[in-house]
Amino acid sequence: MLNEFKAFIARGNVLDLAVAVIIGAAFGKIVSSLTDDLIMPIIGAIIGGFDFSNYFIPLSSKVTATSLAAAREQGAVFAYGNFITVIINFLIIAWCIFMLLKLVSRFMPKKDAEPAPAPGPSDEVKLLMEIRDLLKK
Repeated sequence: MLNEFKAFIARGNVLDLAVAVIIGAAFGKIVSSLTDDLIMPIIGAIIGGFDFSNYFIPLSSKVTATSLAAAREQGAVFAYGNFITVIINFLIIAWCIFMLLKLVSRFMPKKDAEPAPAPGPSDEVKLLMEIRDLLKK
């Protein structure tokens, strides 16, 4: 069983997947910072100074705070502003991946839409087939 596990881990696909997950996590942090620190403040300034991350609806009468962090300490909140930020993060990540794949596909060798037809039999093979057919008669 240990040998099977070693063979499974040593396969290229598993290692490639592990590298992709690690790079994806790091890429996610970059995009989160891009969204939280650059894009959301600009959107907030355009819309009129809104900060989406602090938008919430208190679900308990105990919640009286005006910031999301303080409100979460006081009780249950419906943090829809944070959800909006996460959706924007997702859309930015999806757009970046789309553009990256589009760029990479330009440099990849293009595959023919139709495979080349298989070459017909050589002259020697044709001659041998004729001889075989004559011998059958």
